[in-house]
Amino acid sequence: MESPKNSLIPSFLYSSSPSSPRSFLLDQVLNSNSNAAFAEKSPAPAAARASPTTMLSRKNFLIASPTEPGKGIEMYSPAFYAACTFGGILSCGLTHMTVTPLDLVKCNMQIDPAKYKSISSGFGILLKEQGVKGFFRGWVPTLLGYSAQGACKFGFYEYFKKTYSDLAGPEYTAKYKTLIYLAGSASAEVIADVALCPFEAVKVRVQTQPGFARGMSDGFPKFVKSEGFGGLYKGLGPLWGRQIPYTMMKFASFETIVEMIYKYAIPNPKSECSKGLQLGVSFAGGYVAGVFCAIVSHPADNLVSFLNNAKGATVGDAVKKIGMVGLFTRGLPLRIVMIGTLTGAQWGLYDAFKVFVGLPTTGGVAPAPAIAAVTDAKA
Repeated sequence: MESPKNSLIPSFLYSSSPSSPRSFLLDQVLNSNSNAAFAEKSPAPAAARASPTTMLSRKNFLIASPTEPGKGIEMYSPAFYAACTFGGILSCGLTHMTVTPLDLVKCNMQIDPAKYKSISSGFGILLKEQGVKGFFRGWVPTLLGYSAQGACKFGFYEYFKKTYSDLAGPEYTAKYKTLIYLAGSASAEVIADVALCPFEAVKVRVQTQPGFARGMSDGFPKFVKSEGFGGLYKGLGPLWGRQIPYTMMKFASFETIVEMIYKYAIPNPKSECSKGLQLGVSFAGGYVAGVFCAIVSHPADNLVSFLNNAKGATVGDAVKKIGMVGLFTRGLPLRIVMIGTLTGAQWGLYDAFKVFVGLPTTGGVAPAPAIAAVTDAKA
């Protein structure tokens, strides 16, 4: 029968395997003082004292040290990349769907600034003309598109980051780690945007042309009938222009900010911090990174909205209509709030899922190859 002590401890905190030399007996930690006191009062012969093996057979569980991967998922294994991919689906799909009202107002401010002059008036106009339900118009293509994008973005980022680190070698990975982050995120986003682009095209059309369609189910065939399947990828170039700089900033700045937080703002190493604190750092680092992302990618975001809304329009038409200043400023305050919150929530959800499946949170420590190189050098 399982002891009461075992039943009070979540199962993911202990293991029945004694294979790891870095594991320690939970019972020794919980009862070290009482055991010591008992030993002083009633000394037993050496042969009768409980050895680690005897204690293990009696208690039959271990707790992993903080440096050990949990739940049997090996770093950079197929299971690791699958977990990161699913975490990306949750983090991007759910967060983008949640901020659909903000995205809706932002897109309309970009397309028709004469009517949607500010954030507050934009919400008021939508509420008056379309009701509360109008705030979530286009949520289905948003959920599907950004789930697909998130799967590719996070899954391939982890893959390319590891691949480029292996190609560079331990010394150059440690020296040029920011370039590794930039290259890995850019490569991942090229693939992610191919998955996102058709959904983004339908989403913008549904959100900015009232009466065009109710959502994805009727909007997709109408869009294809109007502009053909090629029209779904008309905005791919501007989408790359928006998303690749955005994602490079999102990942590289996040990794750097998180490392700085652990280095300068938190007295203890990351391995000694609680999971709750680590997830708080992930959210904070993600929010700050999101502000930078919004500024860098905003001109291209205006282009994407314009091209997907106007049939047959070109980039030159967009620049002429919106103006260079408008490309950088139209709808920017709202997008900073939206993207900052969005990016912070994405990193928080992504790392929360990684913790849930037994993986470490992202960032905050030196690249793994560099750690291995230092270890080898000291040996």
